Amino acid sequence: MIKIVTDSSADLSSEILSELDISVVPLYVRFGDESYRERVDISEEEFYQKLLQGTVHPTTSQPNPQDFVEIYQKLAEEAEAIVSIHISSKLSGTLNSAFQAKNMLESECPIEIIDSQTITVALGSVVIAAARAAQEGKDLQQVLKATKEAMNNAHSLVLLDTLKYLRLGGRIGKGKALLGSVLNIKPMISIKEGEVVPVGQVRSRSKGIERLVNSVKDATNIQDLAIAYSTTLEEAQAISSRIAPMFTTGKIRLARLGTTLGVHLGPGTIIVFFRE
Repeated sequence: MIKIVTDSSADLSSEILSELDISVVPLYVRFGDESYRERVDISEEEFYQKLLQGTVHPTTSQPNPQDFVEIYQKLAEEAEAIVSIHISSKLSGTLNSAFQAKNMLESECPIEIIDSQTITVALGSVVIAAARAAQEGKDLQQVLKATKEAMNNAHSLVLLDTLKYLRLGGRIGKGKALLGSVLNIKPMISIKEGEVVPVGQVRSRSKGIERLVNSVKDATNIQDLAIAYSTTLEEAQAISSRIAPMFTTGKIRLARLGTTLGVHLGPGTIIVFFRE
C-alpha cells in the first residue's frame, strides 16, 4: 500500500488523519527561546493566546531532516512507496528537509516528494485526494496522478484583518503591493504558483465576507470545499451556512489555522478554498 505523508501546515483534523491514515511531520513555532512542535507541544488555542497576549512575536521553522527520517523509516517497513506532499517551497524550507531526509535513507522503498505550491486547507485537499487514492488500492503512478490532478483547478481567497503579521513574518512576497494600504482597509490575498499575491482590498470586514461567499457562486462541479479560520469560529460557521447550498455533493470542511499560518496571517483571518 502507498503511504501518505504531509506536514502540520495542511491543517487537517485528527479525524481525517486517522480515517485516511495520513502521517504528519510537525513544523515548529518559536516564542523567544521556547520552541514548540505544531499541534504536538502547543494547541491552536494556546498558540493564539500567546500570539495576542505575548510580548514576543513568534517565528516558524521547518522540520529538520531527522524528523522526516523517523517517519519515512517507520513507514518504509510496510509501504510499497511513500508520497510526501508539503507546503509551498516558496514559503517554507520544509520540502528541502524532506529531500535531505530521503537522501539520508538507505531504504529501497520509493519516496516521492511533492511541492503542493500551496498552503493550509488547499494543501490539505491535495493530501486528502492522494490518501483516498491510496486507500482505494491505487498504485504509485495512480496516486501521483490523483495528487497532481488535485493541485489543478484549486482556488483560495483569503481575508486578512491586518497586514501586520504578514509584514512581521516576512512572507509577503508579491503582496508587498498591499503595504501602502490605508488604515481600516481589509486586504485580500491568494496563493498563486506557491506565493502570496494581492487580489484586492475591501473597505469593511462585511464586504470582505461578501466577497468570500461570492467567490464560490460561479464555480462549477466543486469537488472539495473548505473554510479555514484563525480566531473567529462563529464567522466561519456563518460563511459555511451561506455557501452550503452551492456545494451539494459533499460536506464543507471547517479547519482552524495552525501555528504555521497563524504566525504570518494573524487573528481574524478567514480563507475560503474550493477545488473544481
